[in-house]
Amino acid sequence: MSAVLPRTDEPASRAAPDSGRRRAVAMALWLAAASVLLVLVGASVGSTGFDSVLNMGGDALARQIVWDIRLPRTLGAWLAGALLALAGAVAQGLFRNPLADPYLLGSASGAALGGALAMAMLGVSPSTTSWLARLGVTGAAFIGAAGAVLLTLVLARGVQHTLRLLLAGVVVGVVLSAARDLIQVARPNILEAMQVFTMGSSAFVGWQACALMAAGWLVCALAAWALSRLLDGLMLGEATAASLGLPLAPMRAGLVLAMALATGTAVAHTGLIAFVGLAAPHLVRSMARVTHQWHVWLSSLMGGVLLLGADILARWLIAPQELPVGVLTAALGGTYLLWLMHRRSLGGGL
Repeated sequence: MSAVLPRTDEPASRAAPDSGRRRAVAMALWLAAASVLLVLVGASVGSTGFDSVLNMGGDALARQIVWDIRLPRTLGAWLAGALLALAGAVAQGLFRNPLADPYLLGSASGAALGGALAMAMLGVSPSTTSWLARLGVTGAAFIGAAGAVLLTLVLARGVQHTLRLLLAGVVVGVVLSAARDLIQVARPNILEAMQVFTMGSSAFVGWQACALMAAGWLVCALAAWALSRLLDGLMLGEATAASLGLPLAPMRAGLVLAMALATGTAVAHTGLIAFVGLAAPHLVRSMARVTHQWHVWLSSLMGGVLLLGADILARWLIAPQELPVGVLTAALGGTYLLWLMHRRSLGGGL
């Protein structure tokens, strides 16, 4: 009987990973196709409608509208969504909490504080036409996000204790948000600009920003993929992850840095956009149960599709005006999470 059992169990054990892998590949292809389709739609949505796309061959102005305005903001929305979803997938695996989001370590508050300081000192806003001034605002936001994460790590005394790291991030976020409010009180002329930043928008993304976000996304995605074994181990518990012989502290530090870089890069260019980093990993997990090697990539693709779709809706719903995309994602994402909680409560879950 013992000689028969390995042969009968072996096909079943092979079937489960193969089935999950096939589902993951199918989902990746579907998300890639949806991304291409949405990019084409995004290049066609704007105050001038489809006329700019149809006339761009013989009209220099129409070509400039499509190539210099619509395409970079469309690609920028996809990249920002991919970065936030990637950071969300890492955060949920690292903290073993399905409600973890990319802003846990205070990076959002740090980015907002950096943006407020730049606007107060330079007297500009994210909508300024000066390339150097815009670079100053986005650069300050990124430095603020990175500084907030470093401060969190200092207060938590490293990355060894997950709960201490989480609490330090909450404290840093509250303190930096208060500092930003004080700057806004002292300089009320930046209130309107900060409102645009905190609501989130892809309207100010250019080709330079797309290049920076693409480079940041590639680096962070490769880092998360390389360190995904730790995320798989942590899902089974801290003791199990340690028993696998993994260097927990260096790998956890690498994941924290990847999460911070992804979040800071996205926030610096598009402002604060809610729920994408929280909802995208949930959607992937509900469609395919895969290891984190697949999960980080699929979540990233899902985040790009979600934010780009929301950005197109924000431009189209009340055209020629547009809604702040962060407001739209908060409304749609909050509705989704409320429905998810209601369904799980009916099923006896959380």
